[in-house]
Amino acid sequence: MPHEAQKAIARQSILLRSLPDQHVETLLSHAIWRQYDRGETIFLQEETAKAVHVVLAGWIKLFRITPTGAEAVVSVFKRGDSFGEAVALRNVPYPVSAEAVSACELMHIPSPILISLMKEDPEIGISILASTFTHLHSLVAQLEQLKAQTGAQRVAEFLLNLCDSDEGRCDVSLPYDKMLIAGRLGMKPESLSRAFSRLKTVGVKINRNHAEISDINALRSYVEDESPSGKSW
Repeated sequence: MPHEAQKAIARQSILLRSLPDQHVETLLSHAIWRQYDRGETIFLQEETAKAVHVVLAGWIKLFRITPTGAEAVVSVFKRGDSFGEAVALRNVPYPVSAEAVSACELMHIPSPILISLMKEDPEIGISILASTFTHLHSLVAQLEQLKAQTGAQRVAEFLLNLCDSDEGRCDVSLPYDKMLIAGRLGMKPESLSRAFSRLKTVGVKINRNHAEISDINALRSYVEDESPSGKSW
């Protein structure tokens, strides 16, 4: 059985936080709560989607295997994020695979439960749309980064999103390995290393899986003001 802390995280997810309490309690009572080890598969591409997933702890990656056998990272999700809404409600195959990047906990909401509630109350559908729009907005932002920012700028913005303050000095832990960070940012691992080196000029020091940022505002200015050079960093 889930602890109250797990339920609290689920209630604050984009998927559930705008729903009436009675619907949230129904979904929580029918949900499946599971823990996964790092590297464990959650679902595979082409499997039929039968649930919506909410991350309670840890990190999840969605990826596809290209015709050449390479892995293309589509997205990475953290605590409070949900995924799989659109395909689960249509009962169609997953277009991607999902894997635990770290030890993690997930809540799985069976799609028949969601569909049943949607028939009772259209507000459920609005919440699903809001969650799906968030995913779309994230993908558009990723595309914009790839088109308009250098590799170093993308890495700088990634680090800024990990900061728990808006100014001053900040130390952050990289949430997953550097190969996955490179894939998430549309870079090769060697390009990521060069980007980290480039960010030394704006006060960023990388030590294994730890980043020391001497001035958040300086790093933010680098993201906003540095003009793309046309180079692939």
